[in-house]
Amino acid sequence: MIYITGDKHGDYEEIFSFCLKNKTKPTDIMIVLGDSGINYYLNDKDYILKNSLKQIPITFFLIHGNHEERPENIKTYKTKKFHNGLVYYEKDYPNLLFAKDSEIYNFNNKEVLVIGGAYSVDKQFRLLYGYNWYSSEQPSQEIKDKTLEVLKKNNNKIDIILSHTCPYKYIPREVFLSGVDQSKVDNSTEYFLDIIEDNTNYVSWYCGHFHTDKKIDKIRFMYDDIVEFN
Repeated sequence: MIYITGDKHGDYEEIFSFCLKNKTKPTDIMIVLGDSGINYYLNDKDYILKNSLKQIPITFFLIHGNHEERPENIKTYKTKKFHNGLVYYEKDYPNLLFAKDSEIYNFNNKEVLVIGGAYSVDKQFRLLYGYNWYSSEQPSQEIKDKTLEVLKKNNNKIDIILSHTCPYKYIPREVFLSGVDQSKVDNSTEYFLDIIEDNTNYVSWYCGHFHTDKKIDKIRFMYDDIVEFN
């Protein structure tokens, strides 16, 4: 079985309970739509979380968010094939797999494109108070170009898109945090996803980032919900 949920920020109690209740196996997959909390500290705190997740009988497929370093920038990660696409992994934590942006995976005989990353509205707060912030949080121009190239080769057609944030036109403004000056928010990733959404023939789209559970047209925002992926 394949399941999907939203941002966890290091809190996996609900997933642990879900896996116990549903008697999941290591061959089952849990997709997390970014901000997993796994590579945020880059110290022993991360390994405490990784060791606890290692005990959960499920394989995590993790999209890049904006509160974590990219695994390709961490020397302990290697790559391998998983469901027809490349993933990043550490040999000591074989059930924690990080998706590579612009890769197409095959889940349930469906082609699934991954586009992670977003801007952190708490960037200045984190920098001011010494919390970690990573300049790699948004997709680079290289990643964007590669994504467009991959879609072009696929005749601009894909079954499912997995992203951390959403296309600009679908931003759920009702969940904006009070006190954040939205004029200073970098929406370049959302504008890029607008281009993808406008020019791609897709069936469904899942995203996280906004800490809400709702559906708009073919796009499903996820946070607390854990559902079967289809």
